[in-house]
Amino acid sequence: METLLEQQRRYHEERERITDAMTKEMLQPSKMGREQINSDHRLKQLLDRYMECSTELKDLYEDKDGLRKEEIQALSGPNEFAEFYTRLKQLREFHRKHPNEISIPMSVEFEELAKVRENPADENLNMVDFTDEEGYGKYLDLHSCFERFVNLKGMEEMEIVKTDFESQWTDGSFPGWPKEATGALAHTGAHLDLSAFSSSEELASLGLDRLKSALMALGLKCGGTLEERAIRLFSTKGKNLDDLDPNMFAKSKPGRAGKSRDTERQKEIAAYEAQVYRFAEILGEQRAATKENVQRKQARTGEEREESDDEHFDESDSDEDDDDIPYNPKNLPLGWDGKPIPYWLYKLHGLNISYTCEICGNYTYRGPKAFQRHFAEWRHAHGMRCLGIPNTAHFANVTLIEDALALWLKIKSVKETDRWRPETEEEYEDTSGNVFNKKTYEDLKRQGLL
Repeated sequence: METLLEQQRRYHEERERITDAMTKEMLQPSKMGREQINSDHRLKQLLDRYMECSTELKDLYEDKDGLRKEEIQALSGPNEFAEFYTRLKQLREFHRKHPNEISIPMSVEFEELAKVRENPADENLNMVDFTDEEGYGKYLDLHSCFERFVNLKGMEEMEIVKTDFESQWTDGSFPGWPKEATGALAHTGAHLDLSAFSSSEELASLGLDRLKSALMALGLKCGGTLEERAIRLFSTKGKNLDDLDPNMFAKSKPGRAGKSRDTERQKEIAAYEAQVYRFAEILGEQRAATKENVQRKQARTGEEREESDDEHFDESDSDEDDDDIPYNPKNLPLGWDGKPIPYWLYKLHGLNISYTCEICGNYTYRGPKAFQRHFAEWRHAHGMRCLGIPNTAHFANVTLIEDALALWLKIKSVKETDRWRPETEEEYEDTSGNVFNKKTYEDLKRQGLL
């Protein structure tokens, strides 16, 4: 049986060996695919083991039961030689009763770990159980993800996402839920972001049905002409329900309890969106690879799919390393077979030309096709939403934040200039046939000059 001091010594040795193994693991040359995944899991196992050793050491040093103190006193007391020979006798007695029991040194275990680290191609066992569809981390198995999505409400929340969401929600900077969501529009079921509209005339372009839906969700009167509905809805922009005219409501204003429930419900929905955003960011590379893999499979015939599955099965059973870095001196993109595409095809599609979009966070796109396509994708739309600019066709090919803001100011000024102003543009005619604008006509009428 080990003494407490021997246990402490062993835990210290194990911690030092684990630290050395983790350092050597991280200093290994960059890997790809299967090797990288196995390396990450080896690091995780070593880190967990290090934390367990640290916890055990902490308990031993705290010495809540006082056994460590008693052992030190026994070794440092007046009878230290008697204590030494007593323990030596116990060791001899133990080995006499167990003559064939051999203790394997801790160094042997870490030597085996070093062999696995230095020769990853010789590793026969996978450290993670992936499904066949996932290709050992290359793609996503959407079937199992859908089954988990059904029970998404009961999932364990990520603490970092929760903390970031609380701060963004308080500041009103969470994507898709601006500060205006805490005002009148927080009660709408069919959310209509009024920040993209500068006048009621622009709202009128949405049509009667859409305006009626938004007004009904707010509890406002939804009758009248298209222009009346647009004016009524636009008047709620940036206002709370308490600030609106009571005559605008169809029945009665919702109470504070209902307002609080609606706010909590929307906050809960936004919290789930925050977790989904985080998962999408973590699995962004795998999602893109999965999309390409599914599209590639859809373009094949049934026989080609079977041949591809057979080839994949044969490759997974072979002793060759699937994740060897292909010879690619010109850094060409990889095709569906994992090999660099021909250089003439690379030049034909313009993949040698890179485009950088500042609105997307200085993300770089290869080729004009990917560059044009990204204006309708989520990354660019999110960047435009953060700038408070609608992602419309007016901003096609605009990649600089300064240019986008300048164009948005110009568009708003043009809309303001073209806006219908009834006080100056609406015409009135008196009994004599004289034509005046609305403002002049009302002034003359009040003075009794008509």
